[in-house]
Amino acid sequence: MLNKININNPALYPILLLSFIFFTFSITDILKGNGYLAVYIAGILVGNSKITHRKNIYTVMDGLAWLCQIVMFLCLGLLVNPHEMLEVAAVALLIGIFMILIGRPLSVFLCLLPFKKINMKSRVFISWIGLRGAVPIIFATYPVVAEVEGSNVIFNIVFFITILSLIIQGTTVSTAARLLRLSTPLVKTGNEFGVELPEEIDTKELLDMTVTEAMLEQADTLKDMELPQGTLVMIVKRGNEFLIPNGTLLLHAGDQLLLISEKDQEKAKIPD
Repeated sequence: MLNKININNPALYPILLLSFIFFTFSITDILKGNGYLAVYIAGILVGNSKITHRKNIYTVMDGLAWLCQIVMFLCLGLLVNPHEMLEVAAVALLIGIFMILIGRPLSVFLCLLPFKKINMKSRVFISWIGLRGAVPIIFATYPVVAEVEGSNVIFNIVFFITILSLIIQGTTVSTAARLLRLSTPLVKTGNEFGVELPEEIDTKELLDMTVTEAMLEQADTLKDMELPQGTLVMIVKRGNEFLIPNGTLLLHAGDQLLLISEKDQEKAKIPD
């Protein structure tokens, strides 16, 4: 529907998508389903599809997500009393340790049984990651709102366990990945110019390159520089100045070049 509805103002597309979110949650709730799960699955489907004005929608939704997180944690902070945490610390600690060492690993291994291609190291890593977000705390507020007897104790226990998981598992994710040899080098994405191609152009990519003294010894103009076939220099940034590239432009050390190339080009051929 996002791709078929023609709206003259691109700023209205994020609002349209937001209305679909409320619609998905409401209709699922009316049908006695899980509205949160429905929105989550819908988000996965939309996020992996080609939609019009994708970058504008992503920017707005990212801002809304951060705003919701700020409001959510502010509200959760108002519900928590530190002295009540101490009262349930012993029980919550035992439950938390059980969840971290037995409960979650067991559930993860059982759920991943059909996926034969996932190796043992990956299964162990997934088991260790744990749930460190505010979602379990949000769900723990439901019995509090419904005024269920003992709901405050449940809320405090869930809050304590989440904080425990955050401290123990959340701070050791990178370490666990390194120990299991699952960490990969950080891959740079995007470019320093802040320029992006439209979503429809999926066969091209933008890269940036900084001119070095070693490169200038081999070629000091664009026409003499050996770039991969199908790669063009779009603009040259020299300090705070932007220059229109041409073959005779004399390059300086430190110049930044914005390149456009085919995605299947071998990046190794681009000078470092």
